Amino acid sequence: MKFKKLLIYTALLLLQIAALKFIAQFPQFIETYYSNGIYPYSSRIFRYALGWIPFSFGDVLYAVVIIYLLISVYKLFKNRFRNGLKFITEGLLVANIIYFSFHLLWGLNYYRLPLHESLSIEKDYTTEALISLTQRLIKESNALHKQLQPADSLPVVFDFALSEVFRKTPDGYAIVEDNFPQLDYHPISIKNSLFRLPLTYMGFGGYLNPITQEAQINGLMPAHRWPLVSCHEEAHQLGFAKENEANFIAVMATTNNPDPYFKYSGYIFALRYCLGEVYNRNPNVGEVLSTQIAPGIIANYRESQAFWEAYENPIEPILEVFYGNYLKVNNQPSGMQSYSYVVALLVNYFENKTSLP
Repeated sequence: MKFKKLLIYTALLLLQIAALKFIAQFPQFIETYYSNGIYPYSSRIFRYALGWIPFSFGDVLYAVVIIYLLISVYKLFKNRFRNGLKFITEGLLVANIIYFSFHLLWGLNYYRLPLHESLSIEKDYTTEALISLTQRLIKESNALHKQLQPADSLPVVFDFALSEVFRKTPDGYAIVEDNFPQLDYHPISIKNSLFRLPLTYMGFGGYLNPITQEAQINGLMPAHRWPLVSCHEEAHQLGFAKENEANFIAVMATTNNPDPYFKYSGYIFALRYCLGEVYNRNPNVGEVLSTQIAPGIIANYRESQAFWEAYENPIEPILEVFYGNYLKVNNQPSGMQSYSYVVALLVNYFENKTSLP
């Protein structure tokens, strides 16, 4: 009987994988009937149900699953693998439930139309357009730094609580929503992660629980990253699963926010990515542009770099490989490198605008 269950659960998992590969061939269908159809309603239901809880309910579920797994492994070794068939069968059952729930509640968004197609913009761009945008980003970033930090050489200090950042994030989305109705962000369901220290050692600033629809932020990271990362995770909640697209939306949401600290967080993030691409295409121009950046902005960059370097460990590279493969499996073939696609979205969206948002 147990062996029959093993075969059934294996067949169900393989059937789910095959069904996903089939439906992934129809991004327009997913875009229309899932990402802009049932998903916005199901996501809001979860955010209404759990958003008011002051802690991450999803993190508690993760803890329960981890404890259950550890107990199961302990029993497996204690019984000298005599319950191995039961262990594998139960594992396959859990895998089926998680796989189905993940894709039904959120994961299908990985297979929607690419964002540049939804916005009707190109995904390629010229070096001249990239340099022009980078110059504008430097100008705006320098102006914001001067407004927030009179001392040119000092970093901008974000002297407020993470909860205040969460409260202000919808303000930028409300402005962007005028042009993108699908960016209507309410209600709020974003929390400070209960696993901040492990999250830091793993090298992550935040994540979305696809089952509970809660966004978690790593409150230990430098505060100038809080607005950008919060808006990034909220973009995931809105159904933009790909990292590059969530980064682009986060830039729009932060740079449109009335709060100058939000603007600063978004502008220096976009500047770092665009300047990196300038270096890739024309290192000499990159060197020239980098000298135009206020030293205090560089100090904020170094603040982030020093923070993450302090938590480097032998496991982190392994996790990077794992997460890179996760991205590839979920329709991001470039893996971690797909993050650079945000530059293409930024350049093409703002190329014909006289000013940034």
